[in-house]
Amino acid sequence: MVKKRHTARCTSVEGDGGILELAYESPPGAPPGLEVMPLAELRERAAEGLLTRPQRLDFHQIVAVDAGSAVHTVDFRTHTLDAGSVLWVRPGQVQQFGDVDAIEGTVVLVQPGFIPPGTAVSEAADDPFGPVLWRPGDEDREAVFCAVRHLATDYRTGERLASAIRTEVLRHLFSVLVLRLTHASAPVSGLPAPGDAFMRFRAAVERDFAAHRRVADYARTLGYAPRTLSRATLAAAGVGAKEFVDRRVMLEAKRLLAHSELPAARIAERLGFADAANFSKFFQQRAGDTPGAFRTALRGQPA
Repeated sequence: MVKKRHTARCTSVEGDGGILELAYESPPGAPPGLEVMPLAELRERAAEGLLTRPQRLDFHQIVAVDAGSAVHTVDFRTHTLDAGSVLWVRPGQVQQFGDVDAIEGTVVLVQPGFIPPGTAVSEAADDPFGPVLWRPGDEDREAVFCAVRHLATDYRTGERLASAIRTEVLRHLFSVLVLRLTHASAPVSGLPAPGDAFMRFRAAVERDFAAHRRVADYARTLGYAPRTLSRATLAAAGVGAKEFVDRRVMLEAKRLLAHSELPAARIAERLGFADAANFSKFFQQRAGDTPGAFRTALRGQPA
């Protein structure tokens, strides 16, 4: 992702219209799987124009903002980053920086698997549905940003430690940050913690949304009544179960339209629609535009 202290793969997806697939590799001699730096250093090291382009990460990117204000887009949703906020972009999500020169803070880059599986920390870190933006309250904010500073300090000063010891220290400190952020502060959502029914439904939708769009199919597979899934989804996500499935399909449709050259017919096939006409009708009902018009407006290219 950056230029000086290490190299990272930065290639376009096949038939890509603008997205970059970014893969991360730790700098030589650095602890494997984690890097911490000031945001100013990321700006300096990134290739010109890279940060403001749409990019899909294969790693976690956490940005703790100390000062300034800027927008940041993740999967077509715009978030405002300001002092005291924490951004967490997870593997597979498509992000785009706004005015990256307008904010200062600390960036933590983490490869999946840095935290051993089967722990409360890995469960929080590896949750693909985890919140993108956090604004901890006063006391929680102090604890979260103290954890960020401690992690940054040990990353910068731990070179004299044996490699295995240094990695373990950083793993523990990153764990503190994750636990402080996810369990002592509230994400920007206002919704209660999800129950088991919704968690199982959400995982099934993520796995099967291209094959199944009917709530009844998920209910039968998971052993719930459709009304149970709808109530659980409304309580946890603020929308009904059918709307939840449709939104996931729409997100994938928008990703493919915005960041690939696939024609609408191929996208329809990939998302499980019988034909391009049905896909176009579905998309237009929810986006207010045809797939071609959405692509044109977003990318400024002929449909």
